[in-house]
Amino acid sequence: MSIWTRITEALAALAAGEGLSAVLDRLRSPPERSVAFTIAVIALGAKIAKADGEVTRGEVTAFRQVFAIPEGEEENAGRVFNLARQDVAGFDAYARKIKAMFRDDDRILIDLMEGLFHISMADGDYHPQEEAFLTEVARIFGLSDRCFRALRARFVTDAPRDPYDVLGVEPDAPMAEIRAAWKRAVRDSHPDRMIARGVPEEAVALAGRRMIDINRAWEEISAKQAA
Repeated sequence: MSIWTRITEALAALAAGEGLSAVLDRLRSPPERSVAFTIAVIALGAKIAKADGEVTRGEVTAFRQVFAIPEGEEENAGRVFNLARQDVAGFDAYARKIKAMFRDDDRILIDLMEGLFHISMADGDYHPQEEAFLTEVARIFGLSDRCFRALRARFVTDAPRDPYDVLGVEPDAPMAEIRAAWKRAVRDSHPDRMIARGVPEEAVALAGRRMIDINRAWEEISAKQAA
């Protein structure tokens, strides 16, 4: 059963007058976590797509790059996206529900933030409203400033980029500690690990870009140490 069919079934359980955010209250454990993750990205992605004042074709395309939507499932995916745009619940309400759902594992919250950054940069611009949106979501998620800086540096072309932030280590950390952080980041980015913590198979393409960024950071740091 595809993720979109499962989401459609979850939406069918909505009572009259309930918004998309109500679904998140009912999805607490595997395999529902992957459904919740997908709805979370759709819900916050729809909100951030409006943060700069308009929803562009590029932002919709970017959403399709985060999630592989097979033929025949476009209508189901589109329904969720439209429900999110119409829901009167603010993005902060979504973010708090998502934090409560995934409070046992910050890694999946970082996975989700990556999808949001990808959508926000679909039109090639990083607007102040998008910066404020993502900063507040990261704050609600309880992610550190360093984690947010690393995410922003990976997706926003002209943002300051520090390879130590990407690996989550101090610049003066011993090389053995930095190597261990790099290996841990590589393990956490493996598709099997991402699926195990709730990222649906349809979205593990996110791991490809992360792996590139992690390895590039390690190469930069290694080159500095060798110089």
